[in-house]
Amino acid sequence: MKKILPSLLLALGLGGVAVTTEASTRLENAIASITEETIEKTESPEKEAKIEPEEKTYRWVGKNFSAEETRILNFFQDYGIEDKMALSVLLGNIKQESRMTPNICEGGAIIPYEKCHRGGYGLIQWTTSFRYWGLGNHAKTIGSNPSELDTQLSYLVTEVEWKEALWRFQTPNESLSFYMKGAYRWLGWGIYGNRGYYSQQYHNNLVSS
Repeated sequence: MKKILPSLLLALGLGGVAVTTEASTRLENAIASITEETIEKTESPEKEAKIEPEEKTYRWVGKNFSAEETRILNFFQDYGIEDKMALSVLLGNIKQESRMTPNICEGGAIIPYEKCHRGGYGLIQWTTSFRYWGLGNHAKTIGSNPSELDTQLSYLVTEVEWKEALWRFQTPNESLSFYMKGAYRWLGWGIYGNRGYYSQQYHNNLVSS
């Protein structure tokens, strides 16, 4: 500090002028304040704000999908199922059961819900009386038609069979066989058919958007 003072006085043209003790003290304090502030800024630079990378969000869309396939795909994604293979297995199983046709009775007849008196009915071929009548009661509760796609989608997620299998479909990055076990717990099919083939086809035709 004492070395800085004479130089500063010379710069101010006060080198040959007597300076009072009070003036000198004030000047030293001012210089000390400037010096301390400079050191503080040098030693403690302001931290830059950390920029967090944006989380990537996307949805799967199907190439050359029918309106029904697209609606079902979007429904399951809205329900929180995001894995590509899990979605493919869900679609593959519904195609095996009903060809994505909500008003189909087992055997292929396209008829209203109340006229299907034998076998399964609808998207996943509800067969047992408990599950079949459950669809009708659900439709009545929500004031909708049990033969329609949206009614059946809203019903299937209320069933205990679906709820017990859901954790598998919500688990990401697993194999086709892993999700197929969930599908069996959900549907309890008697014939495997083309479920695996359809699932792989859907997997090949899903692209991210």
